[in-house]
Amino acid sequence: MAGSSSLRIGNKIKRSEQHVKRKKERESTKRDERLKRRRHEDKNPDLRAARQSRNVPATIDSKRTWDEVDPEEGGEDAALGRSVDILRAKRRKVEESEATEDVDDEEAQNEEAPDNKEDDLDSMLGSDSEDDAATKSAPPVREPSEAPSIATDLALTPESLSTRFPALFDPPPDQQPKVLITTSLNSALHQEGQMLTTLFPHSTYIKRSAHAHAYKYSIREIAKYAHGREYTHLVILNQALHVKEPSGLDIVLLPGGPMFHFSISHFVAGKKLPGHGNPTNHYPELILNGFKTPLGLLTAHLFKSLFPPHPEIQGRQVVTLHNQRDYIFLRRHRYVFRDKRATEKQIQGTDGKPMKGVEEVRAGLQELGPRFTMKLRRVDRGVQRGSGQEWEWKGGDEKVRTRFSL
Repeated sequence: MAGSSSLRIGNKIKRSEQHVKRKKERESTKRDERLKRRRHEDKNPDLRAARQSRNVPATIDSKRTWDEVDPEEGGEDAALGRSVDILRAKRRKVEESEATEDVDDEEAQNEEAPDNKEDDLDSMLGSDSEDDAATKSAPPVREPSEAPSIATDLALTPESLSTRFPALFDPPPDQQPKVLITTSLNSALHQEGQMLTTLFPHSTYIKRSAHAHAYKYSIREIAKYAHGREYTHLVILNQALHVKEPSGLDIVLLPGGPMFHFSISHFVAGKKLPGHGNPTNHYPELILNGFKTPLGLLTAHLFKSLFPPHPEIQGRQVVTLHNQRDYIFLRRHRYVFRDKRATEKQIQGTDGKPMKGVEEVRAGLQELGPRFTMKLRRVDRGVQRGSGQEWEWKGGDEKVRTRFSL
């Protein structure tokens, strides 16, 4: 009623004063309720824990839907065309196997009934040595980490994928990648192409633009040329139409594919980042986050093959590929561990409590660049579209906002 009566005030100044007064009253009421709740929760911490458990935000990631198909038994469509959580499927199989083993152990124990006391005495004589052997052979128990992890477990690879893409999932041991970087025809992205040579180790950039009457080499011919010179990957940086900006990135696994097509957006060079650093020639560490489906694991193994398997830790450089809602965010940083300052707060876990083991340690980050966002559009069996598609993005797939491919 007070709000409706204040709207009837004809004077604009008086009306605004009443509005400010009502706003202050609402803020003071909320503040008093917040302080009162804090006093009660300080006396009873269970109230705070119950409130935090209820106030979990409902995001699109938490509402994500999965296809109930086993990638080991679902065939080719289930391998790449379905949204299947590999970790959940593997965990279900492990639980089922453990349950069957427990049932078998119980049946075996019931069948073995002791008949003679002498057997019991004999077994008691050798119990000390058996206990000692068991304690020596038992592995140390490791406490679970308190920090939530979204890292990609590359060991959870379905057999169907490893047989279809042996070059990605079963590469030669200690193979050093060698990348040839070029651009689309008559492209002006020479600085961006040269910039990618600092991102991928053992990479070389070759300009593809030529005279108007010169011979235009196709992607197949360039791939054959690169394979003859012991290159393992071919990267093509595509330019947007009428704009001097990258619009796509094609990655070919030599010699015969597969070929991955990514679209690129929000490309920012390292020199345009505020407070940026300069990269060094050290092999970076690689972080792959959020790749859960078979198609996501295939993409993660592709990025893994672009970097040397043994990073140089002394360089303190890390390349992060973070997948969220089928968008892959690429960042490169230099990190340093330092002591916690007096003005900094403690690191808290998902439960709101301080994490153990990192009370006095902080990690400082300096972005090196470049940064950009990718989205997977197509996976070809061989080189270019004519070889056939293993998977292709379709516009109708995004009608369901809670279903993702990676």
